[in-house]
Amino acid sequence: MNIRLLREMAQQPTHPVLSDTLLFEKKRREQPIQTQTLDLSKGSIMPKKFILRYMLRYKTDRRTLFAVTLYFIAAVTSWLLWPGLNNWEIAAFVVVNCFLSFTCAIIVHNTIHAPIFKKKELNKIFQLVLSFSYGHSTSAFVPGHNFSHHKYMQSSKDVMRTSKARFKLNILNQLFFFFIMSSDIIKGEIKFALKMRKQRPAWFRQYLLEMGLVFGVKIVLLFINWKCAVLFVLIPHQYAAWGIVSTNYFQHDGTDQDHPYNHSRNFTGPLLNIFLFNNGFHGAHHNKPNLHWSLLPEYHEKHIRPYVHPGLDLVSLPAFLFKTHIYPAKRVDFKGQVVVLPPVVKDEDWVAEVNVGQHTSDMAGAL
Repeated sequence: MNIRLLREMAQQPTHPVLSDTLLFEKKRREQPIQTQTLDLSKGSIMPKKFILRYMLRYKTDRRTLFAVTLYFIAAVTSWLLWPGLNNWEIAAFVVVNCFLSFTCAIIVHNTIHAPIFKKKELNKIFQLVLSFSYGHSTSAFVPGHNFSHHKYMQSSKDVMRTSKARFKLNILNQLFFFFIMSSDIIKGEIKFALKMRKQRPAWFRQYLLEMGLVFGVKIVLLFINWKCAVLFVLIPHQYAAWGIVSTNYFQHDGTDQDHPYNHSRNFTGPLLNIFLFNNGFHGAHHNKPNLHWSLLPEYHEKHIRPYVHPGLDLVSLPAFLFKTHIYPAKRVDFKGQVVVLPPVVKDEDWVAEVNVGQHTSDMAGAL
């Protein structure tokens, strides 16, 4: 029916039916067209957007999948273009791969606390994919982080407590924190894995699968092209591991582990948290470890900011690092006082106290 004719006729009081018809036609034209796809498994029609919503627990994890995809695109592209790359282009690819691999390490951290998929099988596959993106088993992040650091923060059972770093020059504590912690982290990881062999064989099998495939592929890549493997795989993976462990130093050094809110240092700058998936809201993360990363800013505003010391609710991470590592480069606590280190003590056996039956949610999504 001609819309113009309908409009003219509807303006006349003798055509109420036509006026209603025009209104219906207008509403129909304004409705958005919904793209549909066929769900063969159920024989029904459903929107394309619903596919990801059906798979993901939170729609914001489309960003997570996008970041992981970017890493693999950059890694593969650098290999394919290798023959024609000059030194500057090689350096640029190394930097990009390092940054994206570190981003994936952050995603590993997020995933072992709050798996992104609804289905356990999909989480198993995703953990394998993530293992290739940062160079180590995703499941291996669970022992030292979830069961040691989160449960016994800054105590002798925290394998990553900052008091182990004791250089007088504070920047050295930050730069070498990963290397100081690595040996103890690996020892705890192996001991935990052996314990899980009997207590949680499903987790242990996933751990072995991730470790075997990741290191197997690295060896194969070294044989194919050792220069590419070192520059575009091994160095970025090492940087990712160094970066994710080193964050622990500036997040917890000089804080009060016994206080309900002053145990972590927060960095609330929007740009930083876009790239770091809201990991700047560290106090919220420690108080609610299984809270999805997209919900941390809201939790921080409501439950952390009103109670935390202002010295632990900061905006800029670069400004903090400059002040504590460059100038005046003093190792101070959140009150501005020089950090007094406790006596040196050995790690206590935290693995013996692990009871995974009480902490199933800390075992990552593949369990």
